[in-house]
Amino acid sequence: MSDANVRIPVEARDRLAAIAAAEGMSLRAYLAQLSETLLTPAERAERAEQARAVLKEWTGYAPSPAEERDLDSELDRRLARAAAR
Repeated sequence: MSDANVRIPVEARDRLAAIAAAEGMSLRAYLAQLSETLLTPAERAERAEQARAVLKEWTGYAPSPAEERDLDSELDRRLARAAAR
């Protein structure tokens, strides 16, 4: 495995190193593990499409794009309200 240099602010590096240390890991190992858990935009879109297909199969519910936008807006509103508390 080859290494790569990534330039990030020192504060971000120190925070990540502290998180890694708390998990008993090196920063390198922590970042490698983290990269395996995050999804690319294409992977997120694929999972969302799979979830929509399962929802339709289980319930017969297939929200329109407009309904999805409305639901997303409602979720954003509720999350913002909860975060403000």
